[in-house]
Amino acid sequence: MSTEHRKLPHTEAAASKDDDEIEDIAGLKKWPTVFQLLDEIKELGKIAGPVATMNFVVYLRSMVSVLCLGRLGGLQLAGGALSLGFTNITGYSVLFGLASGMDPVCGQAFGSKNWTLIGLTLQRTILILLAACIPISMLWINLETLLLTLGQDKSITSVAGTFCLFSLPDLLANSILQPLRVYLRSQGITTPMMWCSALAVLIHVPLNIVLVFVLNMGVPGVAIAAVWTNFNMVFFLVSYMWFSGVYRRTWVPWSSACLQEWCSLLSLALPSCFAVCLEWWWYEIMTLLAGYLPKPEVAVATTAILIQTTSLMYCFPLALSSSVSTRVGNELGANRPGRARIAVFVTLACAFLIAFINVIWTTIFRHKWGRLFTTDQHVLSLTAAAMPLMGLCELGNCPQTTGCGVLRGSARPATGARINLGSFYFVGTPVAVAMAFWWGIGFEGLWYGLLCAQTACAISVLFVVLRTDWAYEALRARQLTGGADLFKLVEMYEPSSGKTAAVAAAGSAAAAMLDEDEEAGLLQNEEKASQMYLQQSV
Repeated sequence: MSTEHRKLPHTEAAASKDDDEIEDIAGLKKWPTVFQLLDEIKELGKIAGPVATMNFVVYLRSMVSVLCLGRLGGLQLAGGALSLGFTNITGYSVLFGLASGMDPVCGQAFGSKNWTLIGLTLQRTILILLAACIPISMLWINLETLLLTLGQDKSITSVAGTFCLFSLPDLLANSILQPLRVYLRSQGITTPMMWCSALAVLIHVPLNIVLVFVLNMGVPGVAIAAVWTNFNMVFFLVSYMWFSGVYRRTWVPWSSACLQEWCSLLSLALPSCFAVCLEWWWYEIMTLLAGYLPKPEVAVATTAILIQTTSLMYCFPLALSSSVSTRVGNELGANRPGRARIAVFVTLACAFLIAFINVIWTTIFRHKWGRLFTTDQHVLSLTAAAMPLMGLCELGNCPQTTGCGVLRGSARPATGARINLGSFYFVGTPVAVAMAFWWGIGFEGLWYGLLCAQTACAISVLFVVLRTDWAYEALRARQLTGGADLFKLVEMYEPSSGKTAAVAAAGSAAAAMLDEDEEAGLLQNEEKASQMYLQQSV
């Protein structure tokens, strides 16, 4: 590489950009100003608002399916609900979790303007999800056999098997849909996703009516309508990308490159998947435990109502989690760790605000909410008793869900997975079993277990997030995306801790390497410096 190529252009724009980054690094030692907070609220709202609306619309789609199953009869509702639980555990949670591995790569690549990496990550993730569909489809095909082996009712199992079989194409739809959502969100393109989802769900209602009741397809009609709606979402998103041209900057032709670097992507995707599945599966375990309580039909029915309500409330912290993952990834990739830190503060404040709102409304409407779902007085009474506990759980759920988004955006999903494992299975499960069965508290004991799990999870996640060294994470982002501003970062940050001292030491070593090896190339030296830095910081 020639000397002329390696010199940075000393233009006013470049100088201004350097000054902004120096100011941002210096801001790590200061409290954010009111104007910075307001600016971040505006940026967060641009992403979180449409994403929350999209989540709510998708929730309505599942509610329409459940309502149609209920209109077909009790057997159809029971079989469909059993199938939905099974497909969530074995399929949708896995695909959603694997797709979440794109968050840090695409978010940070967008911030560092590494457009090619964004396109390649999309292609690789789609292929990974399609590969994951093979074993998942084998489970779905054999659902009826598996459930009969476990001693489930034959008639309910037959309905569940039918629903699951007709839902198989949905694996293909989700293998494309989930990566597309992360791909667009990482670039701040969220409003079109909201409208595409709304249009698909708007069609979903008449589609169910025609297939289920006009054509008398019954349970298969409900499954086909759900699959059709997801393919409509894919079609609308791809059409938007094609006609708007937003794909041009990041798209790369399909080639053998999409079959490479799977290990590095899987190192993020698998922990993300593990973290998602651990939490989703715990709710299914709680439903199973409710079936062993006295009057199991009342306990299970109440659990179904409360989990549906929790899913509704989850739309908003999930939107915050997705948004902060994008914001943190973008700012770290752009070498602005100070702004990433501000994004975390603002989003956590919003999470606590939403949590308190949930506590208030679940307490005020605890005697009325259950009437939207049933008229059974026993179920209504148990629902009213448990709803305040469910609201208290949100005090942990909202901040921990948001905090997990921070961990994803900063490429630390394995930390989130370990916290979820310890909180839900080593804290929540023993407490739930002990209080519900050993101490005789009953149904409310299960929710006390969830409260303990969410509290432990929130405390652990917040402890990790609030102790984050953002300069260190910015350097990791440069390594992940192959950025070329490593030297700028290590020179701008004044060391004040062990890790940041290692950053400074790596910067000095990097400068020495440039002097000694004029023709080695900036990118190669940056990689060496990154490795030296990581070794010193361990």
